[in-house]
Amino acid sequence: MDEYSAHHLDDLFGAMSDATRRAILARLAQSDARVTELASAFTISLNSTSKHIRVLERAGLVTRSVQGREHVLSLNAGPMAEAAGWLEFYRQFWTDRLAALEDFVVKKRHLDKHGSKQ
Repeated sequence: MDEYSAHHLDDLFGAMSDATRRAILARLAQSDARVTELASAFTISLNSTSKHIRVLERAGLVTRSVQGREHVLSLNAGPMAEAAGWLEFYRQFWTDRLAALEDFVVKKRHLDKHGSKQ
């Protein structure tokens, strides 16, 4: 993994690590929304909501378009595929390891039950 990819994954996982930011992503998965509309759904200030949005924008998870005085946000789920790919590599690693452990345990039980064939 090159340095850019590692840094980008840091940004992605960092952005998705916060419950408020995950809630923003979930809301934007339903439809685009104005910044003020999103902010009204949370008990934090508009300024705090904007900071969360900027983190999501830096990670590439949210895009913004300006329509007059309104800032409309959209979900960009594409970068999540990179994070999912990284997780998939380790899921496969653990699946393989657990399968090997299961084989070992089954063979050991069989030997213990039937005795060694020496």
